[in-house]
Amino acid sequence: MSEEFVLLEPDDQPGDEWEQLDVSDTEADRIARRQDREFDEFRKRIKDTEQFKLQESVFDDATLAAVYKLVQDGYVDAFGGPVSTGKEASVFEALGGQAGERPEPGSKAAGGGPEGVTPEREVAVKVYRINSSNFRHMREYLEGDPRFEGIASDKKAVVLAWTRKEFANLERARKAGVRVPEPIAVQRNVLVMELVGHAEDRARRLNEVDVENPETAYEVVREYMRRLYRAGLIHGDLSEYNMIIHEGELVVIDLGQAVTVHHPNAGEFLQRDCENVAAFFTREGIDVDPDDLRAYVTEPEPDPSGEPGSGGRGGAGGKRDGGKGEAGGEPESKSGEESDE
Repeated sequence: MSEEFVLLEPDDQPGDEWEQLDVSDTEADRIARRQDREFDEFRKRIKDTEQFKLQESVFDDATLAAVYKLVQDGYVDAFGGPVSTGKEASVFEALGGQAGERPEPGSKAAGGGPEGVTPEREVAVKVYRINSSNFRHMREYLEGDPRFEGIASDKKAVVLAWTRKEFANLERARKAGVRVPEPIAVQRNVLVMELVGHAEDRARRLNEVDVENPETAYEVVREYMRRLYRAGLIHGDLSEYNMIIHEGELVVIDLGQAVTVHHPNAGEFLQRDCENVAAFFTREGIDVDPDDLRAYVTEPEPDPSGEPGSGGRGGAGGKRDGGKGEAGGEPESKSGEESDE
């Protein structure tokens, strides 16, 4: 499979990893409590449709309220069937509507039209299960993230925070010039984003394709890792299973667990990403050393003034508490041979 793997152009301001994310009750929560008559009719209608009969564990009343709010707001016009089903989340295809807050005109999520959103564009609706999600696994990534300080310890709060975290991570990654599914809207435990590919012809994961240009693919992957790091993010679960190929583009997916470079386990997560990526491309015939990859990812951004020794802003976006937990240094289990970036 021969691909060009075109790189995106990053924005000047990819975002601030210290920005607090609002995880308070939304209108969907209020709808669910109010038992709105129109919502009751919507709930009966959607539960009776063929594609949702086997999704009882996904669409509880509160989740249906979130979907109902997204429909009311114009982000979703019609639902299709499931694209993928996992233990923690299911992804459904849907038709996107003319929402008040639209994706960028001409973008892939907007259907590519010059006037903005087109009603016919396909979107993906990702629904996280509150009851069956891995609560402890999620907390490992949320605890220590400065955006979620003081997050409640109950399962519902963690899953809702996780969903909002994925939306924020996708926004940050996209602004940093990393090709990810474009985020469109989030309500409670439901995330609407660009559908990469089509439900009938889904985009293939990197492990499912014959990569004829592994050198070029590797250059794109390591550049995306560096851009994420300089935007203050580490994927945390990067491998050939979380990258897909579609129309000449390499797309990074599943950013729900991505952490900031100041997370206490950031160094460990970055090292694991580097080892996973190096192992895959080594199997593809390229000699990739995970330590060299890490050095490339964490190399400080050049100072725009050109003054030697200033080092630019690196991946930290500014330090707090002396940079504790910053990923440029080795995790505690390592020997500490690398310097703190």
